[in-house]
Amino acid sequence: MKPENILLGVLLRHPSTGYDLKKYLDTAGRFHRSNTTMSQVYRTLANMERLGWVVHEILPRPGAQDAKRYRVTEEGTTVFLDWLKGPYHAPSRLGDPELTVRLSFAGFMSAEEVIELLDVEIRERRDQVARYRFRDRTLPLDPDLPYDEEL
Repeated sequence: MKPENILLGVLLRHPSTGYDLKKYLDTAGRFHRSNTTMSQVYRTLANMERLGWVVHEILPRPGAQDAKRYRVTEEGTTVFLDWLKGPYHAPSRLGDPELTVRLSFAGFMSAEEVIELLDVEIRERRDQVARYRFRDRTLPLDPDLPYDEEL
């Protein structure tokens, strides 16, 4: 999961500082992208600014270092919506964060787009079940320790 997609979505909801974005990733966004460092957030913001996806304004803070508040540009909005509403390919493993991230920004989508996203995911999971339902589930056992096969 690219951090740019997450940060653009959060910034489209509300212009924020790098610190606020890091707080989001540590709390509400924890399951979208875990263990993101402050330096990763600022590097990603700097790169997105170079690409023209975000701009910042300086927020003066008396007695403390001034803060930069980032907001998404028109180009950044296009990049985000192209990803959000673009083709979704369900990953082979359930639990990949892309579906969850897309659904967390469902407010930027139409009901039909959300339903199509879920339909793609459901079709893939049904295909997986059908593909592996009748697989051989026996495992050869030759344990080095006592092993209760009934458990």
